[in-house]
Amino acid sequence: MDNIKIVCDSLSDITEEYIDKYDIEFVPLNVIIGEKQYKDRVDISNEDFYKMIREDRVTPKTSQITYADFYEVFDKYTKNGGKVIYIAAAASATGTIQSAMIARNELDDRDIRIIDSNSLCFGISLLVIKACELKEQGKNIDEIVEEVESIKDNVYVTFSCDDLEYLNRGGRISSTKAMIGTMLSIKPICVINNGLVDNVANARGKKNVATKIVEIAKDNGVVDLSEQTVYIGYTDDLKERARLEEKIVEELNPKEVKYFQIGSGIGTHGGPGTTGFIAYKNFR
Repeated sequence: MDNIKIVCDSLSDITEEYIDKYDIEFVPLNVIIGEKQYKDRVDISNEDFYKMIREDRVTPKTSQITYADFYEVFDKYTKNGGKVIYIAAAASATGTIQSAMIARNELDDRDIRIIDSNSLCFGISLLVIKACELKEQGKNIDEIVEEVESIKDNVYVTFSCDDLEYLNRGGRISSTKAMIGTMLSIKPICVINNGLVDNVANARGKKNVATKIVEIAKDNGVVDLSEQTVYIGYTDDLKERARLEEKIVEELNPKEVKYFQIGSGIGTHGGPGTTGFIAYKNFR
């Protein structure tokens, strides 16, 4: 059996449950708040991150993982003949995967596979979990990579942001659109298309967000979740999380519902109050 290490970074929002269960190597991004820099989920918790940006109204930034960070991780697990699969955030959304590729090229005699998930947030984690399951089944590295590549386009990621100013700061919407949307209490419904955030619809008022999220999901092939787990992502708004769960259970009949907290890498651009869910389309 191949000695394979599965690696992901904090843009995946992978939970501690899965890190511990599958012994996943988790590489943190850097979060910059004011003059201080933190390693995501190492030096700063998600709870502290949202508390700081809500109460202190600070503007956080993130910096991608460096080539040196990836080199250290890849070298650690391959220098004695091991193999690595790193499942990365979409290359169209972040340059982090480029840092990993530079590190891999420096170790070109090692077996290091890099998969562009073409996704963000827990959409990456769905593929990480799948890779871990295949590894436990005794699949070799080629079989794992082939299977993950074959299913990645079926991952559906959708969410809504409560405060449009964060999308504006990240260049996702214009300042005029953010201002008007805030005045009219318009909440954007977004999906990840080809690794990029796509504002596909809007809900008028927060109470209509969950209904609209599920409506758009059904239009995109997420119709029956009776054979799979749905993952609901939230920042710090438990009421909205409960509202979305109620609507998903009512309309999509999931086999199981699990939660994950959206971390600072994604939360920097979505802001507090961001809520959404991740599942497979055309599940098999």
